[in-house]
Amino acid sequence: MDSKGAKDAVKSFPEPSPHAVVDFSVPEGRPPSFAPYEAEFFRSSDGDIISHDHHLNEDGDHLETRTRQVARTVNDRTEYHTETYTVTVQDFNFSIDLTGLVARGPVHWSFADSEPAYRGLMVRQVQAPEGRRKATKEETESFKAWEYQRAEKGYPPWASRDGNQNLDVLQSSQTLRQWADEYCSSPKHLKEFVYEKFVHNWNIQGLAEAIRGAILQTHYQGRISVDFNLSATKIFIRPDNRLSRTLSKTWVKVLLCIFLIYPFIWLFKRYHSRGGGRWEVCGGAYALKYTEPVDAASWKSDRNDVVPSAPPRIVETELGPQKLYGEREGEWFRRWEAVVKRSVALRVQRSVPMRDVREGPADALDGYMHGNSLDGYN
Repeated sequence: MDSKGAKDAVKSFPEPSPHAVVDFSVPEGRPPSFAPYEAEFFRSSDGDIISHDHHLNEDGDHLETRTRQVARTVNDRTEYHTETYTVTVQDFNFSIDLTGLVARGPVHWSFADSEPAYRGLMVRQVQAPEGRRKATKEETESFKAWEYQRAEKGYPPWASRDGNQNLDVLQSSQTLRQWADEYCSSPKHLKEFVYEKFVHNWNIQGLAEAIRGAILQTHYQGRISVDFNLSATKIFIRPDNRLSRTLSKTWVKVLLCIFLIYPFIWLFKRYHSRGGGRWEVCGGAYALKYTEPVDAASWKSDRNDVVPSAPPRIVETELGPQKLYGEREGEWFRRWEAVVKRSVALRVQRSVPMRDVREGPADALDGYMHGNSLDGYN
């Protein structure tokens, strides 16, 4: 495959935006099946059921203590004793699909030379003035910590560590074409070129806190897990040879591991000069919201770009009036807040993500309160 082929391979893939799903669940997973619980209760004179049962006054997600009879035989004598154990009861588990909210993308970006990235070896490197060198442990740990913070704050991949986003998106000293040339000219048998897709411009950390706050307003006191899960975020380009194609099959890898063959392949890939190599220096960024000056020219997309589902709106920002594409996280939360609360109150268990507020129990809860600092909420 020549360099033009590698570049075209990335462009010829369908460019769906990364799949983003917000998952609300209890961390430990579903409990084992058990018999229905019969609570203590009585009926009032008008037929209402009243219960003071202790179990019904505990947290919804809790460690419940149970008992069982265990038989043990010693020297032909069978003894029975009572054993206690605990299980975690899951109260609710549902998710919301955010995929359709992507407003613009992809914007092609590349890492700066100073960032530890895979540049042809099986270890991270930085591009120094004197040439490439292996990244130090401190550099790698600092970079990984920044990647996590950047994702939580919703910054794009090219943002600086002080939060500045008004930078060139192509920060590498090499162009994307030059990276493709380098990959294609490499003689390594197990090399791979990775194009990574990022979702940005929503304050994920703030949104997660707002969702937790909404759940707590329902007086739920159990453990809460709010996760933002992404899928379909990478495109891998690998050599057209039998070994590389075979190792791309998961079931083959499992068999090779079972028969202790894969460790030798890993050593070849890791240390042999013609073994493996990774190029992870660029990708595409997808914005959930996007602003630009009011007098900016109308945006035109090519065939692979996400087309905004609605025309831009004029909103007030710190920089004055701006054209806004997409939905702000506060606006999204305002639409879904009542659904989240109601789903928690009704202990919804749902495996298929909700894509529209009409798919959930959307009745507003008594005591619904406004007031949130998310962008676009008020």
